[in-house]
Parts: sequence; structure tokens; C-alpha cells
Amino acid sequence: MQRIRLRYTKRGRLRFTSHRDFQRAFERALRRSAVPMAYSAGFTPHPKVSYANAAPTGVASEAEYLEIGLAEIRDPQALRAQLDESLPAGLDITDAVEVRTPNFVERLEASEWQVRLDGVGQDEAAGAIALFLAAERVEVERLTKNGVRVFDARGAVAVLELLPPQVDSGPDTTAEGPRDVRTGRGCAILRLVVRHATPAVRPDDVLSGLRATADLAPPVPAEVTRLAQGPLDEETGTVTDPLALDRAAAPAGPVAAAEPRATASA
Repeated sequence: MQRIRLRYTKRGRLRFTSHRDFQRAFERALRRSAVPMAYSAGFTPHPKVSYANAAPTGVASEAEYLEIGLAEIRDPQALRAQLDESLPAGLDITDAVEVRTPNFVERLEASEWQVRLDGVGQDEAAGAIALFLAAERVEVERLTKNGVRVFDARGAVAVLELLPPQVDSGPDTTAEGPRDVRTGRGCAILRLVVRHATPAVRPDDVLSGLRATADLAPPVPAEVTRLAQGPLDEETGTVTDPLALDRAAAPAGPVAAAEPRATASA
């Protein structure tokens, strides 16, 4: 069995798709592309697909990952292009590598996020960040299925900084619909790097911490995008590519791939 790791995105309006919505769309793409999937054993066989650390509903992402098992050998890049054509715009397969190394999930040590706070001034955001980072502990509450949980949002934050202001003067819509970036208005843009810990600290938890420490309350919901997830370089505060080890371990030369089957009807 050949295993392939894929990187995919959630962009534009598709950020509002739930993880289950994406699963259904991806399963349809597998059928449309006639991908020779490997299946589990037992009374109810299902295709071998595993997902890693999916972003919450309503959050855009440039760095989501999944792994599939194939019954036949395929070229990873040809498979990536084939699947990408079968998914709606906004759910894009951007990278593919053959699995060469174990413990992929353990490599997802941290996530880098961009948080856009429309209606928040630079000075206000800078002051709130300083107060948050100066605190040894910032307790926030989150409602879980087991009730309200209180935990520290500060300890997991490796980087929290204010980026230069941006104002987009272009049209407010594209052919696909409204843009994520609101035009003609300034906003505070935060770069946030959060270690993956237990309990998981999400961008909305950090925003709750900014509200608790500095009374920072944006007038509209924040626009959050995951830019990367993977190994964390503690010295530089950067998140590196989790697929790099698989690429480095790949043998030189082209992959011997079977001829693709004819495209199945949707």
C-alpha cells in the first residue's frame, strides 16, 4: 500500500465549511478522480483517510493536512492535480508527498496564525499585546461538552506581534463573492504562533485573553487564517514545513506510477 500526505486549504467562503463538510467533499473528489483507494478490513470497509489537527469552522487555513492509503502506486504530484480539479475553488490541494517517515502528527508542534482585527487601531492593539505578553498567566474560559473549562492562554503563545498596517483599496468583491479582506479600511493585523498543547489554545482563546488583560474588544468578529503548522523553531519563532522530512527521504528519480484509470462519473 502506498501512502500519500496532502496539504490543503480553506479559503474565502469555504472557511465556513465544517470538518465533516470537507470530508464529504473530499470523498466525492476521490470518487470523481477514480483514485485507487485502499480500504480497511472488517464488516464495514472504509477508505483509508486520516486527518491531522483540522482548523475550526469559520477559520481560513493555508495549512491543513491529511493522509490517504492507495491500493496502486501513483505519482504524488499527478494525484494532487487530479484531486485539486475535483474540489471546489477554495478547497485546494497545494502539496503532496509520499510517506517516507513516521510520527507525522508529532511534527505538528505549533501553528502560525494571522488575525485581522477590523476597527482596532495600531496603538490600541500594540498596548493590548504588551499587557498580554507581560502577564505570567492569562486565564480564559471556554465552554466544552463537559461544561466551562478555565485554562491558561498565555503559556502556549510563542509569538504575538503587531504587523504593519494594510489598507486594500481594490474592489470589495471577486468573481467568487465577497473578499476576506475588507477594503478601504485600516485594521490591526496580528501574527500569532501558538504551541499545540493540552488543552489546545486557539486564536479565539488568545483574543479572550487580550480582552481580559487589556479590555480589547473588536467591534466585529476577527478574521483568522492559519498560515502554517509544523515543527517550531523556538529561537526564531517560525513554523517550518512538516513535509520536509518526507521530501528529503524520497529517492532520486521519478516515481514509477501506474496508468490512471478513466475518470468515474460523479
